[in-house]
Formats: sequence, structure tokens, C-alpha cells
Amino acid sequence: MLDEIAARRAACTDSFHANGLVKPADLLTSIGTDVEADVYGEGGVVADLEREVAELLGKPAAVFLPSGTMAQPAVLRVHADARRSRTIVWHPHCHLARHELQAYAHLHGLVGRAVGDASRLIRLDDLEGVAEPVAALLLELPQRDLGGQMPSLEDLFAQVSWARDRGAAVHLDGARLWEAAVGYGQSPAEIAQFFDTVYVSFYKGVGALPGCCVAGPEKEVAQVKEWRRRLGGTLHGLWPNAASARNLLPAALAEMPARMEHALAIAEAVRDVAKVRAVPAVPQTPMMHFLLSVSAERYAENAKRLAEADKFWVWPSAMQTDDPDVVRVELSVGRATLRYDPTVIVNILGRLTA
Repeated sequence: MLDEIAARRAACTDSFHANGLVKPADLLTSIGTDVEADVYGEGGVVADLEREVAELLGKPAAVFLPSGTMAQPAVLRVHADARRSRTIVWHPHCHLARHELQAYAHLHGLVGRAVGDASRLIRLDDLEGVAEPVAALLLELPQRDLGGQMPSLEDLFAQVSWARDRGAAVHLDGARLWEAAVGYGQSPAEIAQFFDTVYVSFYKGVGALPGCCVAGPEKEVAQVKEWRRRLGGTLHGLWPNAASARNLLPAALAEMPARMEHALAIAEAVRDVAKVRAVPAVPQTPMMHFLLSVSAERYAENAKRLAEADKFWVWPSAMQTDDPDVVRVELSVGRATLRYDPTVIVNILGRLTA
């Protein structure tokens, strides 16, 4: 089945999701031809990227790592080692708890504590119900599994203050910080200032080769760098991925306001479509979920038909909900999405619910 889906995708010529159907050869061109290589993570374009990201986020230092699955548990380990608790407080949809085989526990001896309801954002009263000592509070901006929702800046400040008052660190899962910043109408540094440490990704909204950075105080970043080596992430050369990120990041950041505007237009366009509902109804970032009134089986058939007949790629399957006649899909607004008028996207969504 997976081979069949991969072959169907390879035969498609376009998509409106995120940055589209980027070919490996095209992605390799993002590395550039005039690149100064690092040696085991030292010097070259890796050091350049780390300096630029630290400046962009208003932090003293940053370190480049191959993946967020390596980066985030490591920085949380650093925070816990400096405190009298191993407990990390996070939302029930936290990526570390749901998608990383509990690496935080197996490799770092951390204890994850989910607070609040999975169907909504964390609230201050959720945090106030935690009595045990806490090493760190992890907040994800935006909350991907809620369609890119975010707390108000006032609520964010209150939650950060709760952690600080208890002597806990505050860490940002900023895989989509670039989108969060434009949603708040702030710079990345203005959002990052709330947090002790910040993780950012380069392959999602930016569309670069895999890689990420952790930014924060020099002492904590130096320890994360040591953990990168212990965990096997300090490859002999990290330069291809770092160069791709460095080359693509400026254009992606410049494009974020247009992505935000387009997300709002798409949500407005689906407002009166009977079988489609945007979540949230008014996007808070350049992403959203769609609730589609169609069964998972019928949706998959319609997606397959669209790929085979029109060579147009959409989500091959949809997430099921508590209602067997409603499924959920996620739209990240990227370079490919901007090429399509909202009315065209609405038409395709209509075909998927037929």
C-alpha cells in the first residue's frame, strides 16, 4: 500500500499543500555551490547559521542539530539537570510524548506530565493544578494539533510567569515559530524573549533539508552541543543541511505575511461550504485544519481519483474523528498554496467530500 501511494505521488505534478511537490534534485540546489564546510559541526556554514539564528531569536547562542527529536529532549535534560525535578509539563498533544517513542524518558530520565484538555490550549488554571516541583514548562507555538491555535500574549505571559515563579525553565517548541510570529504580528525575537530556550525547525515551513537549532544562554547551548555529540548527531559534515536552511530561511520569513493573508482568505472562502469547516474558523497562523463531512474510506477514494485523473496531490488519507462521517486534514500554507486562488482550493475540497 505504501509503495502504491508513493508511486501515485511521484506521478502527480502539483499540490496546494505547504511548499508543494519539491523534487530531491531541486531541494539539493538549495545547498548552493559556494559553501564553506564545517568539520564535526565546527566552523563553516554551520557556525554562520548558528550566529544568524541566535541573532534572529535574540539569544546569546544557538546550536545546529539534525533533528528536533534529538534536540528537544536534550535541552529539557539540561534544564532538569540544573533543578531538583525531572518533571516536564506540557500539552497532551506534545510531540515528545506522542511521536518520539518516549525518548525523553528512555534516554534522559525525564517525566512528562500532560496538563489541560487535549481539545483546547493550556490555561493558567491547568498549570495552577500542578503541585509537584517542575523542571520546565514546554509550550508549543502554534499548537499544531489544534489547527495552529495560540494563546493570547497576555495568557502566554501569565503561563511563563507561573513557571518562573516556581523556579522552572520555560522552553518553546517553535517548530513553527516563523508562522507563530506572523500570527502574533511580532518578530521571532519578540516571541522568543518569553522563553529560556527555543527550538526552531528548518524543513517544515521553511522547506529546507532536515535540521533545526536550539537557541538560548551560552551555558545551556554548550551542554546541548555536548548532548548532540553523545547522541550521534555531530556528523563529520553538517554543512549541506545547514546551508540549505541558511539559503531558504530569509525568503520564507519574508513570505510569511503573504501566507498569513492567504490563510485568512481560504478560511473565509470555505465559510459557506456545507461539508467543510475550518479549525479555527479564523486562522491564527498560516495553517489550519479542515473538518470534512465524509467517511475516511470515501475520502481516500476521492483523493486517489484526484491524483490519478488530475495528477494533483492531496492528503492520501485523512485523520479520523469521533464521528465516522467526519475526517480531519491539515493545511500548512506555503509556497505552493500561494499559487492557488482560495476558490480553487474550495473546489478541490468539495471534490474530496463528494
